[in-house]
Amino acid sequence: MGYAQLVIGPAGSGKSTYCSSLYQHCETTRRTIHIVNLDPAAENFDYPVAMDIRELISLDDVMEELGLGPNGGLMYCMEHLEENLDDWLTEELENYLDDDYLVFDCPGQIELFSHVPVLKNFVEHLRRKNFNVCVVYLLDSQFITDVTKFISGCMASLSAMVQLELPHVNILSKMDLVTNKKEVENYLNPEPQLLLAELNQRMAPQFQKLNKSLIEVVDQYSMVSFLPLDLRKESSIQYILSQIDNCIQYGEDADVKVKDFDQDEED
Repeated sequence: MGYAQLVIGPAGSGKSTYCSSLYQHCETTRRTIHIVNLDPAAENFDYPVAMDIRELISLDDVMEELGLGPNGGLMYCMEHLEENLDDWLTEELENYLDDDYLVFDCPGQIELFSHVPVLKNFVEHLRRKNFNVCVVYLLDSQFITDVTKFISGCMASLSAMVQLELPHVNILSKMDLVTNKKEVENYLNPEPQLLLAELNQRMAPQFQKLNKSLIEVVDQYSMVSFLPLDLRKESSIQYILSQIDNCIQYGEDADVKVKDFDQDEED
């Protein structure tokens, strides 16, 4: 059985930085992981790339040959990946053993994990290849400045969870760049009623029923729980990794090592 993280989130949320820091952390702790680039527009990497979608198709080539814009070109690239799951991806996965750990660095187009079935079909292919997969959804902590933006981020994450139907770990990234951490910490484990009260204060009275429904949806799906990630702290990275490992049951089938001790002979 293989293990995989699917790293998603809006553009600029720190997905590639997360992958780079995770690789460095695992290298320090002598743990092996393989980072896979699924962004056809990516150029520079701070980590060794184990698999690269650009070997299959690149955004620059698509834009030049088909005359598409950046967003349309990227969607074309991802649909081309979807069409080649049984060929290119299957061949690439054959290079890895059953217990290998892959981290997929995905593009930031929100439609890929909200309603377009590309990533859904991608993860289903991984599961058919006997991979346990966990979604790692990153949200920029600097984006969480008030309740309306927090709810917006929660709904986007919820959309991905419903679409992909996988274990989900939500991360507030870039905590090391936040100047007023108290404001952000208030949204790590907030009370639903307090969220509703704050939301009603900020919006017109005719939206109160909508506000209540949104808070109920967020509360019922337990989507108000985010894990803060501070890349300056190894303990923060390790805690995030342990939560993800728990979701995909990594290490649970490892053999227990028992050391035999010779019993002293007594006269």
